[in-house]
Amino acid sequence: MSMRRRLRPRLLVVYALLAALVWYARPSALSLGSGLLPITLGEALRIWATGHLHKNDALTLSGPYAYLRNPLYLGTMLIAIGFALIAASPLGYAVLAIFLLGYFGYYMPYKDRIEGARLEALYGDAYRRYAVAVPSLLPRLHGYVPLSADQRPRPDWNVRFRDNNELGTALAVLSVVLLLVARWSLG
Repeated sequence: MSMRRRLRPRLLVVYALLAALVWYARPSALSLGSGLLPITLGEALRIWATGHLHKNDALTLSGPYAYLRNPLYLGTMLIAIGFALIAASPLGYAVLAIFLLGYFGYYMPYKDRIEGARLEALYGDAYRRYAVAVPSLLPRLHGYVPLSADQRPRPDWNVRFRDNNELGTALAVLSVVLLLVARWSLG
């Protein structure tokens, strides 16, 4: 991934909000405990999802994609909630509110519309069946079972994880958690 791709203007806003959140954080043992759970669940979901994602190669119907269409988005939302809980500050809750409004008010509908149209153009009825059966963010109780014609072979999980560049996100999440833990330990 090029440096230009990582430093897109919208990501600079995210980095600035994270920096402000860390700077003004007032974490406690309780806020650390309550925030680490959604962060861990969110990053685990993202890692699981990227291990299955066939970005631009095939329609992904396995792993968490059998339960919800946007596991990466749900993972990101859980991580954001966890950071706000750990920060335990009015700014942390304001940053979370701004993030959720921007995410669900603009980014998610825009991305869902564009990505849905692209996937429908590429995979036709297979995607339409999937989109009708599998919810966007709230997981189904039972995994989606595609028609045998819609199934694709699953490549090696480690290759998918590496190719989908999740390691950078996982390291960034870990770095922010460590910064918040340091804020707590310094009092």
